[in-house]
Amino acid sequence: MSFSAIVVAAGSGVRAGAGRPKTWRDLGGRPVARWSVEALLAAGACRVVVVVAADMRPDAKAALGDLQGVELVQGAETRAASVQAGIAALKGQPGDHAVLIHDAARPFLTREHVQRLLQALEAADGSVLALPLADTLKREEPGHLATPNRNDLWRAQTPQGFRLGILQQAYAAWDFAQEPTDDAQVVTGFGGRVVLTPGDPMLFKLTYPEDFVMAERLAAGARVSRTGMGFDAHQWGPGDAVWLCGVRIDHDQSLVGHSDADAGLHALTDALLGALGAGDIGEHFPPTDPQWRGAASDQFLAHAANLVRARGGDIVNVDVTLICERPKIRPHREAMQRRLAEILGVADDQISVKATTTEGMGFTGRQEGLAAQAIATIEMPR
Repeated sequence: MSFSAIVVAAGSGVRAGAGRPKTWRDLGGRPVARWSVEALLAAGACRVVVVVAADMRPDAKAALGDLQGVELVQGAETRAASVQAGIAALKGQPGDHAVLIHDAARPFLTREHVQRLLQALEAADGSVLALPLADTLKREEPGHLATPNRNDLWRAQTPQGFRLGILQQAYAAWDFAQEPTDDAQVVTGFGGRVVLTPGDPMLFKLTYPEDFVMAERLAAGARVSRTGMGFDAHQWGPGDAVWLCGVRIDHDQSLVGHSDADAGLHALTDALLGALGAGDIGEHFPPTDPQWRGAASDQFLAHAANLVRARGGDIVNVDVTLICERPKIRPHREAMQRRLAEILGVADDQISVKATTTEGMGFTGRQEGLAAQAIATIEMPR
C-alpha cells in the first residue's frame, strides 16, 4: 500500500531536561528525529513531512537535509495544530491515500510496525499500534485508593495510520475547546472506525532524561549491517584512454562498453544495489537504452548511493579490486579513492582500491579485457 508519513517534531520536550529539544539531540550518533524518518523511508514511504518548530528549522535541515523525499513544515503551539500543518502539506493526495502520523520522540520504529498498521488499515478508517497494560492501575480518590479494571485498557503508540480523507474531515470538525491527545481520538470522535494492532515495547517514547540512558543502550541493536558484491568485465578495444573508478588514465587501448565501460564503478554500483536488494545496474540503466550510450558511470554509482540514503541507510565502507595486467593501477590509486569518496559522499578512509594480476592466466592475463570486483557494506534501519 502506498503511503505518506507525518513526523511531529515541533515540541520543546522540557521534561527531557535542559538543552536542545529532545528530537534534535543525538542518539547513537544521529539525531533522534532522523531515526524515525529513516525508518519510514526504509519502509517505503513515498513522502515524509516533518513538522518542526520555526527556531529549530536549521537543526532539522542539518539532520535531515540529505534524505530524499523529506519535506520540512513549520509547526504550531500544540501537537494537534502541528499535525494539521502536516496534513495541509499533503494536499493533492486522494482521499483514500494512507497517512501515518508519528511522534519523532519514538525512535525505534521498524518496517514491521509500518506493515502492521497498513495491513490493519485495509479494512478500517484508522489503525493504532497498542500494548495491553501489564501493571496494576491506581486512582486516588478522596479518602480512598481505587483499583480500576485494566482488562479493556490499552497503551496507544505511534505511528497511527489513517485514510487522508477522513483524517482531514475529522480535524475540520473537531471542537478544539478540548485538545485531543492523539489522532485516533479525533477520527473516532468523527465516527471513523479505528482498529488496534499489536504494538511494541521497543517503540517507547523518550520523555525523561532516564529514557535517553536506556535508549542509548538499545541504539546499537536498532540498525543492521548489509553487504553486497559486484563484478564486471569489459573487453579491450581501440582507443587512447581508459576510465577506472572515475579516473581517466591515458592508455594505448580503451574498454568497450555501452557507457564509458568503467568496470570499477560498474562493479561497485552492483555491490551497493546488492546490499539494498535492489536488483542490478542493468535494471536501473538498461544497455538497450540509447540515453546511456557513452554515459559517464559516476552517475550510476551516485544513483545507487542515493537509493541507500533514501532508505535511511549509510555507506560504511567499500572495497574495489581491479584485475588487469595493464595499466598499472598503483600510480592512480589515491586519485581513485578520492573520486569514489566524492561520488559516494563519504570519507576517503571508507574507500579501498586495490589491483591484482592473474599471472598471465585467463582473459585478463592474455590482456583481452579487464575485470573488477567490489564489496560494499551499508547500515540500515531494521
